[in-house]
Amino acid sequence: MKIADKNTKAVDLVRAALEKAKEYEDYHAFISMNEAHALERAREIDEKIARGEDAGRLAGVPFALKDNYLSPEGHTTAAAKMLENFISPITATAVARIEAEGAIMIGRTNLDAYAHGGSTENSYFGPTSNAYDKTRVSGGSSGGSAVAVALDIVPFALGSDTGGSIRQPASFNGVYGVKPTFGTVSRYGVVAMASSTDTMGCFAKNVDDANLVMSIMAGKDEKDSTTLNDFWTKPLEEATPAKKKIGLIKDFMGEGVDEEVKAAIRNYADKLRKAGYEIEEIRMPTLKYALAIYYIVVPAEIASNLSRYDGIRYGLRSKEAKDLDSVYNMTRDEGFMPENKRRIMIGNFVLSSGFFDAYYLKAQKARTLLINEYNKAFEKYDALLCPVAPRPAFKIGENTSDPLQMYLEDVMTVPPSLAGLPGLSIPAGESKAGLPIGAQLVGPRQSDQILLHIAKEVEE
Repeated sequence: MKIADKNTKAVDLVRAALEKAKEYEDYHAFISMNEAHALERAREIDEKIARGEDAGRLAGVPFALKDNYLSPEGHTTAAAKMLENFISPITATAVARIEAEGAIMIGRTNLDAYAHGGSTENSYFGPTSNAYDKTRVSGGSSGGSAVAVALDIVPFALGSDTGGSIRQPASFNGVYGVKPTFGTVSRYGVVAMASSTDTMGCFAKNVDDANLVMSIMAGKDEKDSTTLNDFWTKPLEEATPAKKKIGLIKDFMGEGVDEEVKAAIRNYADKLRKAGYEIEEIRMPTLKYALAIYYIVVPAEIASNLSRYDGIRYGLRSKEAKDLDSVYNMTRDEGFMPENKRRIMIGNFVLSSGFFDAYYLKAQKARTLLINEYNKAFEKYDALLCPVAPRPAFKIGENTSDPLQMYLEDVMTVPPSLAGLPGLSIPAGESKAGLPIGAQLVGPRQSDQILLHIAKEVEE
């Protein structure tokens, strides 16, 4: 990425990004732009550089922000009607750290409302189109951020990944997508979806940019008790895998997976072999239960997290409400999208008396079995390889009336999320129709830089 210096003006970098965003406006990657404030920040960066001061490792670099990260500039909407006019009084820790190094937010990107979805079709503000084919979905929920990077509007963009919301749109748009180990980056100041799987990551065009951005965001935050001590400390070339062995997950290379996707993954496995890695097929029988586990555990957490949107504290309040009950009922009916309501109902059902033990408790026990299976695999392998999604980007509207089919698109991304593991989406090829296909590397906890190191060896 281009960094501002005495020869490269931050103002020029930001203006170029803003102009490109306007050029590609019809993709609807952005919900809102931050033009005036971005240019003001750029001028401040240029003045710092002119005075000989350190302007930061990302001086003048424009970036896009998924619109579920809080910051006071403009409205933080989470692509939801409920928060259409919400102005945040705080700045998310991840954003504060990025901006402290001189990066400049040019606009807020589109997502599925409250990050509920895998296509960015569930946005109150309308869908985002795929960077390679406007008739197809951008993936989700971080679709806008992925498209902003894929179209070269910005060199990097922030996203959030709860069950694949960075990795899947990265795959659909041919860019790198980093889902870190749970707790790597603070969740403070990000609109909550599911508290036990939410992770903050990024999109980038190459490994070095992704590594730099993540190294800046990572680390302990007193405002988020789940954050880990900073382990993102090595130069990338020193984050070497110990075994040079990678397991190819056979369970995700069979029936129901597009033949072109399988071919792209086998081709990527060949590249890994050429880079000196031993590739072996591995069976992981518990993975077939991951989707069922996820769609019990995550809706339960969603129902809890969305209970705060009641028309009383902040956000939308129904103008038709006449008493307290109707404030609650009508506000939530008007403010939530159908997918939000679906997940709230599932969550409340599995947490209800008589069903908690049968569904939620059993799902958590099965989640432990899944974690144990991953731990056993990592005794032998540095990382595991599989597709990101069963097929390339599907048509806009293709799955909107079939929630189950939409959920099945997450089958390969939810298992690492449930186990709190890092996952990396890597451009691995294209279909005959010219649609990107991503490969997914998954590693043990805190092996994030090792995954990037492996990808870098193939990239080179």
